[in-house]
Amino acid sequence: MGRDERGVTPQQEDFSAWYNELVAKAQLVDRGPAKGTMVIRPYGYRLWELIQDELDRRIKDTGHENAYFPLLIPESYLRREADHVEGFSPELAVVTHAGGKELEEPLIVRPTSETIIGEMMAKWVSSHRDLPLLLNQWANVVRWELRPRMFLRTTEFLWQEGHTAHAGEADAMRETMLALDLYTEVARDVAAIPVVPGEKTAGERFAGAVRTFTIEGMMRDGKALQAGTSHYMGTNFAKAFDIQYTSEAGQLELCHTTSWGMSTRMIGGVIMTHGDDKGLVLPPRLAPYQVVIVPIGRGDQGAQTSAAARELAGRLKAAGVRTHVDDRAQLSPGFRFNDWELRGAPVRLELGPRDLESGTVVMAKRLGDEGKQSIPLSSVPELLPGVLEDFQAFLLRRATEFRDSHTAEVESWDSFTDAVASGWALALHCGKAACEADIKAKVAATPRCIPLDGAPETGRCVLCGDASAYGKRVIFGRAY
Repeated sequence: MGRDERGVTPQQEDFSAWYNELVAKAQLVDRGPAKGTMVIRPYGYRLWELIQDELDRRIKDTGHENAYFPLLIPESYLRREADHVEGFSPELAVVTHAGGKELEEPLIVRPTSETIIGEMMAKWVSSHRDLPLLLNQWANVVRWELRPRMFLRTTEFLWQEGHTAHAGEADAMRETMLALDLYTEVARDVAAIPVVPGEKTAGERFAGAVRTFTIEGMMRDGKALQAGTSHYMGTNFAKAFDIQYTSEAGQLELCHTTSWGMSTRMIGGVIMTHGDDKGLVLPPRLAPYQVVIVPIGRGDQGAQTSAAARELAGRLKAAGVRTHVDDRAQLSPGFRFNDWELRGAPVRLELGPRDLESGTVVMAKRLGDEGKQSIPLSSVPELLPGVLEDFQAFLLRRATEFRDSHTAEVESWDSFTDAVASGWALALHCGKAACEADIKAKVAATPRCIPLDGAPETGRCVLCGDASAYGKRVIFGRAY
């Protein structure tokens, strides 16, 4: 079939069109009836479930417990922390009527849960023995979005949000960095996205935070994607919500709190880090189906290959491989091959009558230079786990090489402009908000992060020439 029906616009021609067409044609998502909302279809939701499984296990392994807090938050709660309400005001959805009457106090549809969880923490914490309090919530949030893009910016999205309370700054900062490490690990080892962990500049901090840390990934158009954030709140929310504890010395002290989140935006990151002109390319550890078997043949031969495909799928599933048999006999083999390329299945196995006779199956990987290979049917369950691990490593290596080749250390404004046109610029910066704003106005680039592993360096700001502020270079780039 032609591109109008099955294919997608090439990335080089229009990356945005490529993305918008792909998320629909690969059956990941559809637009919801309310502005900016999305319906996550089963194939897309399975991606989220797999991210969720990997992250939830790590969260629980580090001592956190899942809870659930209300969707509706009294407006007065948000007003208690001034920076927080100011930062979120433009995005809030507000309920003013319920039960046929106007409410005495408007309710905010949860944009994030620091306020409601802070209120409960104040009830649950009284002594140093109650600390640390390590909570996590899997939930939906609503932030009114004027320019929606599926998975990346939608009015409603899904996420986890960790919220913790600690006796002091050192313990809270360890927690903040622990969460960042969990996100880095999931992005790198599960999603095969080679993110850069770092700290946000003051102008990019979360509303109400003392320090904000982020993981930044590079998409295949050279733009950055903030893929997860972790915030040290200091005592800002403890003061606002009276979260106090009695120390061992008998003194009343304010708690230090953190919050951290990763959302369905990660699915967009996977799409844009690995996808190509044929469609999705899914890392095996996140693929809903790691292997798709396509039986070929008509009539009795088709019945034989379908039965053999189901038997092989059973052996692969027993070996821990997520497997699907596409036996849609009414569709040509070519259509089915193209369909699973579009949907990003890492490995496709083609099983025809001749293959059955010879005791082999044809293996095709979604990416790679090897082409199709015939492998013995009997050894498929033993071979495939290794093939999938190699493919996972290949995707991470490929994405890392792309990121590194599109990142440049720059000294002049001209070289800065060239770098952010197609990727990232590593530049010295004065740290002034007005200078950040000038850069954004001139080239649409923002400071993505101050990399944690950046080498010590000082000098002059790439734009204004004032002394650099951070003791290392800052990553600038255009971003989603």
